Amino acid sequence: MSMRNAFLVACLAPLIGYSTAAAESPNLGKAASPEEIASWDVSIGPDGAGLPSGSGTAQQGEQIYLAKCLACHGEKGSGKPNDQLVGGQGSLEPGHAPAKTIGSFWPYATTVFDYVRRAMPLNEPKSLRDDEVYAVVAYILQLNGVIAENETMDAQTLPAVRMPNRDGFVRFSRGR
Repeated sequence: MSMRNAFLVACLAPLIGYSTAAAESPNLGKAASPEEIASWDVSIGPDGAGLPSGSGTAQQGEQIYLAKCLACHGEKGSGKPNDQLVGGQGSLEPGHAPAKTIGSFWPYATTVFDYVRRAMPLNEPKSLRDDEVYAVVAYILQLNGVIAENETMDAQTLPAVRMPNRDGFVRFSRGR
């Protein structure tokens, strides 16, 4: 074997070994079952399709908020240490410092439900029952003046809620 061939073999050997090792699985985790996938497939769109059964009022939501949300979002959604949930109406106008609260920024009440259901409380996401999510969302909407205190939120009433910033977003065409 010539010196040149020996050099090529020495250079290519690690590459051949690497490609063989890369083809093997690292055996991390496991494939998700259809049941596991279904349990995480809980997205709710603006039209409310997929909202679960259940209901809640702002009065019920206040008790849940005090127990599970207050520590992060402050009294009546005022913020500190985490996001402010209440107030900010009119702050999206030019010349103002925007307060991206539920009452000023979010265009659909159904997506508030979706977010709370999937992500809250922060230390235990997906732990709220559907009735609790409806109630907490009703409480936050009532604090923002979006619904009356005595309204019940459920799969029929929540999509009908007209959020203050419903028309604040515009479609962006990438124009090809």
